[in-house]
Amino acid sequence: MNDFTNRMLRAAKLDVHLYEEVEADKSAMPQAITVVVLASVAAGIGGIGMGAGGFGDILLGVIAALAGWFIWAFLTYFIGTKILPEPQTRADYGELLRTIGFASSPGLIRILAVIPGLGAIVFLISSLWMLVAMVIAVRQALDYTSTWRAVGVCVIGWIFQAVTIMTFFAIFGSPESPPLG
Repeated sequence: MNDFTNRMLRAAKLDVHLYEEVEADKSAMPQAITVVVLASVAAGIGGIGMGAGGFGDILLGVIAALAGWFIWAFLTYFIGTKILPEPQTRADYGELLRTIGFASSPGLIRILAVIPGLGAIVFLISSLWMLVAMVIAVRQALDYTSTWRAVGVCVIGWIFQAVTIMTFFAIFGSPESPPLG
């Protein structure tokens, strides 16, 4: 099995050592990007199986996933190193990008949503699995001893990102509705 596939499987297995490994490996950035892209393509294909969107939407989904990944990693970096650091916290933005990118590995199962009747459960399971992977990735990248602190960073970042997205759509309109004004 090649190194990349092995890393994705270890990330999906929530292997703490994998997250430490990719945190330290600056050459793993292309692999992290690939994981994010593959997970978003799997979600897009699974969504098509559930009757949502089409192949054109997969490209938009990939772009949105990459943008969301960059923003999420920055929020996590800022919150984790500036607002809620532990004394031993030492991290840079690249470390968060790499670890969080690999935390998307469980998202590959979303392709199974093409199987009739499995869509909602597959998306629920993969979302929860990716959330747990994200907490582990954040804990390792920020050198936290407390898993609860990593959970807090993820929750604060999620709230901030949700408020930002809702504000954006309130100002510019959602894809299904015309802009306000």
